[in-house]
Amino acid sequence: MKKYITIPNCITSVRIVGSVSMFFTKSLSTLFFIIYTLCGISDALDGHIARKTGTTSEFGTKLDSFADLLFYFVMFLKVFPMLAAQLTPFLWSIAICVVSIRIFTYIMVAVKHKHFASLHTYANKITGLVIFSVPYFLVYKSGVAICSVLALVSTYAAIEELIIHLRSSTYDSTTKTLLTK
Repeated sequence: MKKYITIPNCITSVRIVGSVSMFFTKSLSTLFFIIYTLCGISDALDGHIARKTGTTSEFGTKLDSFADLLFYFVMFLKVFPMLAAQLTPFLWSIAICVVSIRIFTYIMVAVKHKHFASLHTYANKITGLVIFSVPYFLVYKSGVAICSVLALVSTYAAIEELIIHLRSSTYDSTTKTLLTK
């Protein structure tokens, strides 16, 4: 049990608790943005600290992926109503395609490697940063411009991860880009 209780895993747990707390907080309020920012900081720090302290683990990677999915799920529930009013049908079409590619990739990896996996590629990290910035821009009514950038980045990231998994015979959680192999 002790090997699961590491500083990086505790930092990741902050994102899990924060995500649940955001669910019960008014969207785009000051408290929402405080919790939201803390979740973002935890996402940036957990993996970095794990690598620097030599405490990376398969459990930590899975916990981080779970925290990311929970965070994005809550963000979707809290921010979606505002996006629904602003996004164009073209951006919605891209979003549906990206989500479909992601779901297909998760299912394919689960069948192929017998476990859930989501790679932390550079493109996925950039996608996360752009997704993370959307609520800040919604306050200034610039959400559509950011979502257009997000559409391009997330489409590339989803396709890249799918191709990496299709080309790989074994799962390698350290893969950062298509150029790695």
